[in-house]
Amino acid sequence: MADTKAFDSAVEILSEDIRAVLKNIPDSKKNTVQEIRIRTNKPLALSDGASTVFTDDKGKIMYTMNDRNFIVSQRSIYDTFRRLCDYSVYSRQDEIKNGFITVKGGHRVGLCGTAVLTDGKISALNDISSMNVRIARQIFGVSEEIINHLYPFDSGILIAGMPSSGKTTLLRDLARSLSMGIGCHIMRTAVIDERGELSGTYSGSACNDMGLSDVLNGYPKGEGIIHAVRAMSPQIIICDELGTYEDCQLVAQGFNAGATVIASIHAGSYQELLRRKQAVELLKTGAFGHIVVLSSSNSPCRIAEFIKVGE
Repeated sequence: MADTKAFDSAVEILSEDIRAVLKNIPDSKKNTVQEIRIRTNKPLALSDGASTVFTDDKGKIMYTMNDRNFIVSQRSIYDTFRRLCDYSVYSRQDEIKNGFITVKGGHRVGLCGTAVLTDGKISALNDISSMNVRIARQIFGVSEEIINHLYPFDSGILIAGMPSSGKTTLLRDLARSLSMGIGCHIMRTAVIDERGELSGTYSGSACNDMGLSDVLNGYPKGEGIIHAVRAMSPQIIICDELGTYEDCQLVAQGFNAGATVIASIHAGSYQELLRRKQAVELLKTGAFGHIVVLSSSNSPCRIAEFIKVGE
């Protein structure tokens, strides 16, 4: 029987009419959907990473756009947005201006609308016109191959993959396994969860199983790494989505403190990684001795290759 808990959890944040449609789609489809795309006056769209499908107003899956598709109204967008913000838009403004909101369960909702600029920087987002719900899933055991191949760790691990390739899911399971001693000795593990996606923390409680990890929820990566090193003496520091020059300096701090850093970065291949200046700077820190390249989004969390840096 398909496990639809992640999908059902994500659907709960949507407007009543969209929920009614999505609750009726087949369980087999619920188990594979990675993203729910909601656009004003456009068909509701579901993506599994490889293909996009639509539905009618009864939840029947449709493989083409046609006049029987369920169309998302502006009212549905408005109602969903208010639900995302727990009916307090002001309290979520810091997230909104960055273009996404993380909700209970670790689901991340990307937002598009009209930017409000203050001194040349985005200070708010008005007239929301589309949303992308990225469904956070726990898949236990996907970190086993990395632990079997690289443990005991002699250096940090950089996990490279395209969007929807399973980077966050893999990091989540690594945190659980390493902190619990699954396939290894128990290791003091600190998770810097800047956007709340890894732990799915809601009202102070992690909705996802992070084992015995110390979760620094909502911390910017820099402050989180510094705090973890000073207060928690971690052996492992896990964080998601590196990619700026500032990240290079932050990772070096954790590495110089004696912690093994495990992080992810957007890149579809080793060759693409080396074409990104920020990635090259990350490797120059010496924090990463191994690169794990994931396959395409068609097969989330599947490892394409292990690469030892410098060989």
